[in-house]
Amino acid sequence: MRAKTSFVLAAGGTGGHLFPAQALAEELSRRGHVIHLMTDERVRDYGKSFPAEATHIVPSATLSLSRPWLAPRRAWRLLAGYRTARTILKQLRPGAVVGFGGYPSLPPLAAAARLGIPTCIHDQNAVMGRANRILARWADAVASSFPNLIGLPAEAHGKLVFTGNPVRGIVLREAAAPYPALGRFNLLVVGGSQGAQFFGDFMPRVFEAMTGAERQAISLTQQVRPENMAEVSAAYARLGVSCDLSAFFMDMPRRIAGAHLLICRSGASTIAELGVIGRPAIMVPLPHSIDNDQLRNAESFAQAGAGWVHPQASLEPRAFAQFLTSLRSQQRTLEQAAAAALGHGKPDAAERLADLAERIAGKQQS
Repeated sequence: MRAKTSFVLAAGGTGGHLFPAQALAEELSRRGHVIHLMTDERVRDYGKSFPAEATHIVPSATLSLSRPWLAPRRAWRLLAGYRTARTILKQLRPGAVVGFGGYPSLPPLAAAARLGIPTCIHDQNAVMGRANRILARWADAVASSFPNLIGLPAEAHGKLVFTGNPVRGIVLREAAAPYPALGRFNLLVVGGSQGAQFFGDFMPRVFEAMTGAERQAISLTQQVRPENMAEVSAAYARLGVSCDLSAFFMDMPRRIAGAHLLICRSGASTIAELGVIGRPAIMVPLPHSIDNDQLRNAESFAQAGAGWVHPQASLEPRAFAQFLTSLRSQQRTLEQAAAAALGHGKPDAAERLADLAERIAGKQQS
């Protein structure tokens, strides 16, 4: 029987960082461990269901060369975060601290390393995040979502463990869902916080480029920003498109399972959930993202045969409508891509990462 251990998970306050942290927290909690979360104020939007005994807000700031005059203020805020995290960690005395990237993870991981507490960092993307690049030199282990992690410092290569990207229990309940029978074509368009605006502008123009019969064959579910809802809804009503529009879908994993195809960005959590559920996607990576991490994520998924990459700069509504209409009729291609997506996914990633966290915590106890 495992000994009960306290773990601190540190993550930036966005879904991309918090969702895999939540998946690990769920697994460690199932094993009887106690979880504390360190993050920033954005947790109020994304962390409502996080299974932590307590959530600690730690000051942080982004390090950037684009506005050098802000550097002193940001450095001071990071120092304040370090001091706050150090005080909390000295009180909690956790067995290990696991970081999930984003600059809010920097103060807790730095404080833990300084206090001699074992640390592990997990990177969700195919390109290592900047905060994690700094922390990799101090961490006891580096876990990755992709077999090849671009940007890992040379001195940290021996610490690398491929775990996959953990997904939450709500996603695992839809794992390997049977691919829907082809009849009316279920299309799911998901943009997230950094894509809903673009898809809200672009997709009505795509449907406008289709024939009436082509539009009527599709059942559309699309995430739309609240401020664009009236305009997008009116455009689809004028075109006679059967659609379900919402700013946020609480049951997104179920909707992914019910879709024949997704059109989406290629954030790490999206790629992980597609792989666990097993659905093909046309991916439009976020342009101008730091280090092209979304492009690298999409390329990994597409190279596995699970999807298609369409850079935003080259998209044209009529050509995209023709591609979508052609793909919709290729049942065998879509089923093969769905199977390839499953091969890319790692449904046991949370278990692998929990095993790693327990191992590094055990070093302190031995």
